[in-house]
Amino acid sequence: MNYTLNNIPERTKKPRQYGFTMAMDKGLSIREVEDFLSVCHDHVDIVKFGWATSYVTPNLKEKIQVYRDAGIPVYFGGTLFESFIVRDQFDDYCKVLEKYGIDYAEVSDGSIELDHEKKCDYISKLSERVTVLSEVGSKDAEKIIPPYQWIKLMQDELDAGAWKVIGEAREGGNVGLFRSTGEVRSGLVQEILTRIPFEKIIWEAPQKAQQVWFIKLLGANVNLGNIAPNEIIPLETIRLGLRGDTFNHFLNSTIEK
Repeated sequence: MNYTLNNIPERTKKPRQYGFTMAMDKGLSIREVEDFLSVCHDHVDIVKFGWATSYVTPNLKEKIQVYRDAGIPVYFGGTLFESFIVRDQFDDYCKVLEKYGIDYAEVSDGSIELDHEKKCDYISKLSERVTVLSEVGSKDAEKIIPPYQWIKLMQDELDAGAWKVIGEAREGGNVGLFRSTGEVRSGLVQEILTRIPFEKIIWEAPQKAQQVWFIKLLGANVNLGNIAPNEIIPLETIRLGLRGDTFNHFLNSTIEK
């Protein structure tokens, strides 16, 4: 940091096992990636190429290499996985991961109907090749999954080989974990946390109010995802109690997470 302040929450250090920030790249140019990393490198743990943007992104190999040179892993959004699965092209998907040297993969079923046993089978197979993040929740705002089912789905996917599970919110933060207004389904989150360790969950929280809510609940080192590149530094100040939203939250307190 540039200077010393007392009573700042202790952040985990990279490579982190928790306290993750997952950034969402929705089509940045190579130059934009270079500029982004020049400022945010220390605060980004992993980058997702949103949904299937990698399919139409020019100079994809070169862009991935910029992230790789910075020591930041990337992965393709779960919608790309679903696009291959719905077309019965799982082997082709694996070849794409190999072609681009991708060491992480997201398995999701937010846009397709996929038998959960089959989803877990995909997780198991992919986990032999790469590190798997599995996403739980639907992109359909009308589909409400009860808490006990969220817990079962998450646990089954962790048992199948997922490294971490992702709570669905989309890039807008208005489905899955959240109501259409962006308000957190707090009862759902609290119930999930009674059974699933907080360090195993990445909460998609693209909106500032959502980030604040999770940080106040779980501390500076909660895993948060779908963060816009230009919101990485602002998020880090929220984690450290250096923005009005959490300014008093960490003062004179002992930080355990």
